[in-house]
Amino acid sequence: MKAEVDREGCIECGLCASTCPEVFRMGDDGPAEVIVDEVPDSVEESAIEAQDGCPVAVIKVE
Repeated sequence: MKAEVDREGCIECGLCASTCPEVFRMGDDGPAEVIVDEVPDSVEESAIEAQDGCPVAVIKVE
């Protein structure tokens, strides 16, 4: 399973980073970014929760 963030559409709310810090963090330049190549099995649910909770729907987990 992989995760992506459309950084241009990110409003920098930080929800994804607080929901699933094993996969997402806030970038030094502002928008969220993915920090792993593959989403670990142990955090798949929280990565999907971050996707579903994103207020601007710029996260894709598949």
